[in-house]
Amino acid sequence: MPYIYDVIVIGGGVNGTGVARDAALRGLTTLLLEKGDFGAGATGNSSGMIHGGLRYLLSDVATTKKSCLDSGYIQRIAPYLLFRIPLMLPILAGGIRARIQLELTEAFFEAYDRFAPLKNGKPHCRLSPEEAVSLEPGLRPDLAGALTLDEWGIDPYRLCVANAVAARENGAEIRNHTEVVALLRDGKAVKGVVTRDAFTGRTEEFVGRTVVNAAGPWLTKVAGLAGTEVRIRPGKGVHLVLDRRISNVGVISEAIDGRQIFILPYDNVSLIGTTDDDYYGDPDDVAATEDEVEYLLQGMERLLPGIRKHRICATTTGLRPTLFGWGKNEDALSRDHEVVDHEKAHGVPGLLTIAGGKLAAYRLMAEEATDALAKRVGNTTACTTGEAMLPGAESAFDLPSAVRVTGLPAYTLRRLGYRHGGRARFIVDLIGTHPLWARTVCETEPVTEAEIRYVIRKEWAKTVSDIARRTRLGMGPCQGAECALRAAEILASELHAGPDEARRFANEFLAERWRRQMPILSGAQLAQAEFSRGVNFGVHRLGTAQK
Repeated sequence: MPYIYDVIVIGGGVNGTGVARDAALRGLTTLLLEKGDFGAGATGNSSGMIHGGLRYLLSDVATTKKSCLDSGYIQRIAPYLLFRIPLMLPILAGGIRARIQLELTEAFFEAYDRFAPLKNGKPHCRLSPEEAVSLEPGLRPDLAGALTLDEWGIDPYRLCVANAVAARENGAEIRNHTEVVALLRDGKAVKGVVTRDAFTGRTEEFVGRTVVNAAGPWLTKVAGLAGTEVRIRPGKGVHLVLDRRISNVGVISEAIDGRQIFILPYDNVSLIGTTDDDYYGDPDDVAATEDEVEYLLQGMERLLPGIRKHRICATTTGLRPTLFGWGKNEDALSRDHEVVDHEKAHGVPGLLTIAGGKLAAYRLMAEEATDALAKRVGNTTACTTGEAMLPGAESAFDLPSAVRVTGLPAYTLRRLGYRHGGRARFIVDLIGTHPLWARTVCETEPVTEAEIRYVIRKEWAKTVSDIARRTRLGMGPCQGAECALRAAEILASELHAGPDEARRFANEFLAERWRRQMPILSGAQLAQAEFSRGVNFGVHRLGTAQK
């Protein structure tokens, strides 16, 4: 057992990477292990919102306040990574009942406004039917009015990677594609982990004073390795990804069962979400269904009648590790979190579990978990994660200089600056040294060859899907048809692999993207998808041949 750590963190979602960063900042020797890739589970498949949660205000005021408060901290430590999302809640016309509903809803929004300063939000506005339709022409015109609210969006994959990079720069060891297959035990006590590398199959043992189970939907499995349990109630959340931004603002609608759903303008696409259903299957085998697609479309069609005219290019599916509750509908479950000390709860020393919570409160959750493990090892250093800048936030990105050095369009470089903040300069430096790396590999985002090489070298990208999570390559309309092989060839070059491996890398990525498209492939959606694939494959193969 050659390695000894103060803390071994299992799980590379936002909670796990947040704990690893906090622990490393406090000087604890830290190892972070992720079975797949950072953010690839619940975090990356979330709605990507750093928000208080309007609907939780009725039953879970504490969670709303915590989330709004932590949103303010996240904006402070990663200002380059957040973007404002204005939303609208239209109220359909319906006589006196609709007018009463509008008044009651506004009173509710006024209560939510009290939390707006915590997250640097704007107070709500009340819109007439004419104002609402002018702002969003796709709406039904028969409205009683509408109310606005103000939230923040974030790229959750980039947030996870930024926390992992920060942990590494403060001394942590970081490994993805490394699964924990067993726990080392001394009697009942947990003393470390046994891991297996996903690519080589190699197993290793690591000894640690405390193991933190931050495995999200997989945390019950990890707890089971220690002969203990943590009860959660996994909730399946599905989003539809439309191939462009079709609305000026986010629109909140109502599904057939009364649940709130929404459409969000998000990067260069639109998201429709989200479902919230109990899930009893394998967390490694979760996918959207045709019924869930129809559920979301039907609910949005209630306010946006033309929604079915637009192409859905993919689905996303994740499992919320919601705290267990009996007798409640799924969306009524608490979004609060819990740090479980298994020594106190079950007589199993050396193991902590962090369960539940929301993306918006990840930093606070990580602080509570790290406080608990620091106390175990006698570390009294205060938490600084609310003040210490995440990588990329230390300095602003010099866009004019980057345009001069690279000759790339300002839009390409703005997107680069959004993803990497001030550290985008390192990618610009790569282009300065290797001008051919300014080549655009994925034009729908866009993504350059230099950025792909950077995330392979500096951000643990080992597959084309890893590259996509860090750069949004293939996440838009082309779904990889345009860029998968190009990216795979670059990955093979960096890994010193041959052309056969490059084709395998590309095929694995395309298969993963195809799985996300399958639930929407029928009727006009199928025709649109096939047309898009044909155009992308044909045009870009022809373009390659001409070069």
